[in-house]
Amino acid sequence: MNGRNEEHRIALFIDFENLVTNTGISSASFDLQPSLDRLLEKGKVVFRRAYCDWSRFAEAKIRLHEFGVELIDVPPSTRAGKNGADMRLVIDALELCYARESIDTFVIGSGDSDFCPLAYKLRENGRTVIGLAVKESTSPLFVKACDEFIYLRPRQSRSDKGDKEKGRQSVAAEEAAHGKRGGRHGRDEKGRSDKEKAAHGGGKAQSKTEVPDIAREVVQSMLARATGPVNPSLIKEAIVRKEPDFDEREHGFSTFARLLAALEQEGLLRRIQQGRQWYVVATDFDVGGGDSKGKRRGPAHAEDDDELESYPDPDEDES
Repeated sequence: MNGRNEEHRIALFIDFENLVTNTGISSASFDLQPSLDRLLEKGKVVFRRAYCDWSRFAEAKIRLHEFGVELIDVPPSTRAGKNGADMRLVIDALELCYARESIDTFVIGSGDSDFCPLAYKLRENGRTVIGLAVKESTSPLFVKACDEFIYLRPRQSRSDKGDKEKGRQSVAAEEAAHGKRGGRHGRDEKGRSDKEKAAHGGGKAQSKTEVPDIAREVVQSMLARATGPVNPSLIKEAIVRKEPDFDEREHGFSTFARLLAALEQEGLLRRIQQGRQWYVVATDFDVGGGDSKGKRRGPAHAEDDDELESYPDPDEDES
């Protein structure tokens, strides 16, 4: 019973046309699975609806049915037919908000700023609002109106991947042929090109991983006011409240724990262990008793970072 009462009940509303129009995602290639997986990590998705004129996107219907999405057909009654789908979505969402108090999280699949008033009203009624859309086609106003934002990523088509693979193979074949003809000269050229690639690769890797300023600001602010160890999950929640579309993977970190490890290397925090749980403290925090478990963890322990991804509440350890 301890964990069950914290499981979120989620309603998903999709403005389908908004997600597949000028976004890099076609109705045929639209894949809800990655986003649905993210939502299922938060709780049960008990309500799923998608709105649009389905006569225009018939190829997407079977796939959405497989995910249990109810398709609401909104034929265009005027030239501004899309607005009819928007209005229907808003009415249904508010009706569900007032009729089902058990549903505490609303996901709006759209990047349209027209849904800002809906997000404000849902949050006013104590609901968590998560946005879902393609980053390049999303209004910054709508991102700020949500508690959290999940970005859809267009999948690279197989033909594009095939073309790139063929291109790489042809280049490799040409280099190999040149090497055979050129003998030692060819090998020297290949060696130089490999060194250049390695140099470029190294620079790319370094620039790929970068601690975002928002993470530094939140960590410094929270640790300055903290009177004891801070649960890392509280730091992540504070960052997301300030920047709803925050995702550590966008900055090169596979997990939030690895982002904390980078901050620790910068000297902004220390990670200590109390029982089976890791917490975050300021660098000058006095760990009572000199427990060795409270010592600073170095890069050698990077393989243990994934353990930090599960952050129980500190109160649970005491109970």
